[in-house]
Amino acid sequence: MKMDGHTHTQLCAHGSGEKTERMIEKAIRLGFTDYCITEHAPLPAGFEASYEGPREGYETASLGFDQLEEYFEHAEWLKERFKGKINVHIGFETDYLPGFETEIKKFLDEYGPRCDTGILSVHFIQNSENKFHCIDFSPEDLAAGVKELLDDPQEIYHQYLMLVKGSIEADLGAYAPKRIGHMSLIKKYQDYFSFPEKFDERNMLLIEEILKEIRQTKRQLDFNLAGMYKPYCNEFYPGIQVFSLAKKLQIPLVYGSDAHGIEAVGQGYHLFSSLTQ
Repeated sequence: MKMDGHTHTQLCAHGSGEKTERMIEKAIRLGFTDYCITEHAPLPAGFEASYEGPREGYETASLGFDQLEEYFEHAEWLKERFKGKINVHIGFETDYLPGFETEIKKFLDEYGPRCDTGILSVHFIQNSENKFHCIDFSPEDLAAGVKELLDDPQEIYHQYLMLVKGSIEADLGAYAPKRIGHMSLIKKYQDYFSFPEKFDERNMLLIEEILKEIRQTKRQLDFNLAGMYKPYCNEFYPGIQVFSLAKKLQIPLVYGSDAHGIEAVGQGYHLFSSLTQ
């Protein structure tokens, strides 16, 4: 089986807008047998009041609740369209947001039965006043969210990793996603801020705890190649330190292009293949 476990669609507001159908056709040409459509799940209704970043970051982050039926209709049409050529799986990339666990669980309970794949990710971090900022929208917004800590990047890493840990430990119900998305997304702008390439000893101990919880809860790790192609990241998520430990702990690693357009479909697959053989 050759699977892309993390992709987005023409409905993604921060994507290329290119037809999902063309993306899947490229995946078929590249020899993929399975293709997971994991569009960004709607943010909880009350989240906007806790968000302090740029308006565009909020408005383009995810599907709206009013787009859900359109999304399922689109994904199910694609599944039928490519039947016999590639196995199309349907789900969401769901955001973990501390304080909104009840709303997230309610969403997953309602829509989880219609899905056969899913990713749980952290895209937002809270500032000292508990207001949320995007981790991956812009360097400026990340800086606004962690401004008191810019001189202590390992603490920024630590706070992000604690959110990842919280996502695994949260009670999100029977339909909680089984794959943890881009576990080192906090490093997307590492070269912009001259953050350290490696996690320090304290963070590696925390990462080991997280990975053991992933293993204990029978989850998977998103081996996400998008970071390799980001101008200020230049490495895959979750990076070689986390990957090496995850491999040692025998945690399932699932390739994810995180494609938001045709060009990114299949990106970096050979690196994934060579490292996981």
